Amino acid sequence: LAFTTATYAQGNITVEHAEPESKAVITVDKEVHDYGTITQGDNGTCVFTITNTGAEPLIISLCKGSCGCTVPVCPQEPIAPGASAEITVKYDTKRVGPINKSVTITSNAGNEPRKVIRIKGNIKAKPTGSAPLNNGGPTNN
Repeated sequence: LAFTTATYAQGNITVEHAEPESKAVITVDKEVHDYGTITQGDNGTCVFTITNTGAEPLIISLCKGSCGCTVPVCPQEPIAPGASAEITVKYDTKRVGPINKSVTITSNAGNEPRKVIRIKGNIKAKPTGSAPLNNGGPTNN
């Protein structure tokens, strides 16, 4: 918010006027996506839905993951008032262990110009399989 303050010489009158810098408002369907426990190599894609509940178009200028293993894809076009769009986040599930990553969305939203959403969960190692044994027995031809 931007504030304007005026003080007059004849008295101690202060007038404050609050004005939002932007009338775009970002709302997200969830703050955190929990993968739960998944297996190494599983699909690491999840979707967040953002809605512009403001009166002006919402423009996302930057969408950045906290590391190279977390890759967000954000809408490039302005999101009209009342409209929704998806942010797809892909996590590299080749890594084993806990997931606790974030995506920072930078926009012209008056309520949260830098909105942080998170992903969490745990990746367990893929079971190691073994090839069928050939014990030298007869084969069926």
